[in-house]
Amino acid sequence: MNERIIELTDISAKDFFGAQNSTIEQLKRFFPKIKIVARGSKLKIFGEASVLDEFEIRFERLIKYFNKYNKLDENSIEQILTSNGNEEKSVATKFAKDVLVHGVNGKLIRPQTENQRKMVTLMAKNDMLFAVGPAGTGKTYTAVALAVRALKEKEVRKIILTRPAVESGENLGFLPGDLKEKLDPYMQPLYDALRDMIPHEKLESHLEKGIIQIAPLAFMRGRTLDNAFVILDEAQNTTHNQMKMFLTRMGKSAKFIITGDPGQIDLPRKQVSGLKESLLALKDINGIAQVYLDDKDIVRHKLVREIIAAYKSIETE
Repeated sequence: MNERIIELTDISAKDFFGAQNSTIEQLKRFFPKIKIVARGSKLKIFGEASVLDEFEIRFERLIKYFNKYNKLDENSIEQILTSNGNEEKSVATKFAKDVLVHGVNGKLIRPQTENQRKMVTLMAKNDMLFAVGPAGTGKTYTAVALAVRALKEKEVRKIILTRPAVESGENLGFLPGDLKEKLDPYMQPLYDALRDMIPHEKLESHLEKGIIQIAPLAFMRGRTLDNAFVILDEAQNTTHNQMKMFLTRMGKSAKFIITGDPGQIDLPRKQVSGLKESLLALKDINGIAQVYLDDKDIVRHKLVREIIAAYKSIETE
């Protein structure tokens, strides 16, 4: 009797094997001539070589499906195990065409508004996109979803997410902790979006390997960003020099999205926003697109739209 060991990497064994090892039980029913033993993230299989070969082919298809959709259910497993290899296409027909990413636990991440859909369309036709609008319009979330999709489809090799570490009413120097601990609060919205779209184990692995990098804007200096999907968030808080430095990091086969809200600038008074400058200076360059989101695109709590409208009325008086 032959023995082989299959180890799950970058995915949660608990989620993949299912509650009470339901995936394993289904595999046992489909492969009655194989003895299957699951221990942690490892699977030991015993049987004739030819049957083990077939098992590994089917098992790899299950992993591929799980990596794409972040879930496995009984019907999907049955379809994959009994199909001729075109299962992904047939299973995927039940999902809407505009889905960007199948997030954690099968959550469907898709553009919610017309301008978010415009972001998707423009990014497909251009290598650089400026997405500008008020808080809650889904600029960052949609940008991160586009980046994760590009990584999953191997259009890029890495994702780089960055923000200017500008103090918003706080003194960064007096915050507790080392540099990373001081900066992490500024990066939290980016982590939150990623956690919606990539399972915990895979996200941690990507961060550890540098496949996904989250860093303050100052860390971009001197780099050439090749084969990467790069997002500059909160770009309204960049200076002229910072924005010019960032935009000129663009390497071969790179995609850049710059998001920001010109109405929430935290720079010192009389300091010109690099975002506002770049929107004017680059508006006529082919390959660079701009999309302006507004109150109609707000996808947070319904009160957020009214709050922004109320503030807009007093700020323009």
